Amino acid sequence: MRMKTIPAVSFLCAGTLALAACGRSGETVTMAGSTAFQPFAEKLAEQFMDAHPAIVITVQGGGSAMGIQSAQSGAAQIGMADLVALPPEANGLESVIVARDGIAVIIHPDNPVSNLTTEQVRGIFNGSLRNWNGLGGADAPITVVSREAGSGTRSSFEKILKGVSLTKDAIVQDSNGTIRETVANDANAIGYLSHGLLNDRIKAVMIDGKEPSTGNIIAGVFPLVRPVFLLTKGPAAGAAREFIDYVLSAEGQETIKDNGLLPAK
Repeated sequence: MRMKTIPAVSFLCAGTLALAACGRSGETVTMAGSTAFQPFAEKLAEQFMDAHPAIVITVQGGGSAMGIQSAQSGAAQIGMADLVALPPEANGLESVIVARDGIAVIIHPDNPVSNLTTEQVRGIFNGSLRNWNGLGGADAPITVVSREAGSGTRSSFEKILKGVSLTKDAIVQDSNGTIRETVANDANAIGYLSHGLLNDRIKAVMIDGKEPSTGNIIAGVFPLVRPVFLLTKGPAAGAAREFIDYVLSAEGQETIKDNGLLPAK
C-alpha cells in the first residue's frame, strides 16, 4: 500500500499505513514545525515520494519553535520555520529559504470593512480598539483571534507590526486552519493566516490600501511578508538532502507557487 504524508505530532509504526512505511527498505525523513507551511510540505512530500518510492517523508506540525527544537535535538531531520528572522535558538542549524509567504488579515465576508491601517490592526490586537463601528463596520465588539506563542505566523505578525501586546481577550488557536474556521463562523471576528490558505469563507482586508495579492507581495508593497526556512542540524545529507533539493527545484518551486505561496526567489 502506498503511504501518503501523515501530519501528526509523532509517527509510530502502527496501523496499516504506518506498517507499510515501516516495512520499506530505504530512508525515512521526518519534518516538523510550521503549521502554515505544513500543507505545502505535505503536497511536496507526496510528489517526491511518487518519484522516490524507497523514501518515506513524514510531515508533522507543532509550530516554528517546535521545528527549530526538533531540528536541534535530532527528533526531525528537517525543521520548518516561517519567521521574519531566525531566533538565537536556531544558531548552529543550517537554513535555506524555500518560499515566501504573505500574512493576510482576515474577517468574516459579511463584515463591510475592507481596509485597515497598520496602526488600526495594531490597536485591534492590542485591545485598544474594541468595536467595529469606529472602523467602518457594525456596532459590534471585535472578536480577536490569534495564533499561540511559538507560532512562526504570530511571531512574524507581531514583529512586522511592532508594538503588539496581544489582548487578554483574544481567542488563541493552534493552527492557520483553526484561525480560518473561527473567523468564518463569527461575523465579528478578525484573525490572520498564510495568504496561501485564503478561501471564499473568509475575507482578506487591505492593509494601508494594499491587498495581500501575489503581485503586491512580489512587488514588496504589501507589508506582512515572511520567508519560510527549512532547517537541518549540519549540512543536509542523504534523503533529507534529496528532498530539500527537490523543494528548490523548478518543479518544487512551481508546486509552491501553484498552491498559493511564493517561490524562494
